[in-house]
Amino acid sequence: MIKRMAIGLLMASALLYAQNNDDPAHAFDFWVGQWHLEWKNREGLLVKGSNTIKKILDGTVIQEFFIDPHTGFKGTSISVYNKKKKEWHQAWADNRGGFFNFIGQIEGDRRIFKTRTYKHNPQAPIQRMVFYNITDNHFTWDWQSSTDQGKSWKLLWRIHYTRSKE
Repeated sequence: MIKRMAIGLLMASALLYAQNNDDPAHAFDFWVGQWHLEWKNREGLLVKGSNTIKKILDGTVIQEFFIDPHTGFKGTSISVYNKKKKEWHQAWADNRGGFFNFIGQIEGDRRIFKTRTYKHNPQAPIQRMVFYNITDNHFTWDWQSSTDQGKSWKLLWRIHYTRSKE
């Protein structure tokens, strides 16, 4: 019981620090933790999954482990802040051969990772993920695509995150 309370206090302190810290190196600290996920699939059915986010390598790298038990889709990412360039980078890979290399940015209360799917084709769609409505225990994540160089965005996937109480 005491161990759980200590872990809870530690996580709450880290969240409070991250939310009150303007240091861009901590812009994604809100994401760290164990999350329950919900979204609607293409048929409109509610699907549940999980995402575990940890800080590794002396707290300088964020590692993600995503699982969709309904389809067997799994993925992992590594996110790191480059202090010299003052920008976030993320590499994502999944069990279906997908790989994305993202550049992160902060837009007000939103956190965004964005990339072009085909670097050598300027007409190729731009993909991005947007984290928003961020609170201590909830946030929304959107996967979006643009075919007009980012002037408009089409929603492809929306996931609602709720922090695990375990």
